Amino acid sequence: MVDVLRATTTLTVALGHGASAVHPVATPEDAFRKRALLPRALLCGEREGRRIEGFDLGNSPFEYPVTAVSGRPLIFASTNGSLAMLASSSARRILLAAFVNLHAVVERLAGEPRVVIVCAGKLGGFALEDAACAGLLVERLVAQGARTQGEGADLARKLAPADAAEVRALVQGASHGRYLRALGPEFARDVDFCADLDALDEAYEI
Repeated sequence: MVDVLRATTTLTVALGHGASAVHPVATPEDAFRKRALLPRALLCGEREGRRIEGFDLGNSPFEYPVTAVSGRPLIFASTNGSLAMLASSSARRILLAAFVNLHAVVERLAGEPRVVIVCAGKLGGFALEDAACAGLLVERLVAQGARTQGEGADLARKLAPADAAEVRALVQGASHGRYLRALGPEFARDVDFCADLDALDEAYEI
């Protein structure tokens, strides 16, 4: 499951820093209800890029250090990513994929007989950074012997960036990347982090 800007990037960091679990929910109201059942959980997520009022954390990878999240479950409500996670809930397992950990994702998928790549997109529509990340994932799986199925996979491959420099340019130039950068320097830092290819060496399930 891919949501480059920023859910799968941020949650990869959070789980790497010791968060014990991720519980995706659709709305802030669902998140508050869920915390009544999980009182040690942190409320995490955003609307229009910004932390939701009353939440502990937003959707920046820099908000999830070890000191904040180690041993804590996360209740996560983001505009697009958490909905895609919920839509994928019937899968045997869900791996969080982004540019930052793409190599690790490919390694975790070795030997899988069938892989479905779900892009979070933007408000139910297309998001270039997610489709391009999916395309690069397909390219790397094909290089290991996988076969594509369906027009979506073939289209995504055509969008796959050629190298780390092209990944950075694509993420920074995508419409959502430009939107986040316009919110201020902290958000621009997030975009730059999300554009770093193969920077993290772990892939996590939720």
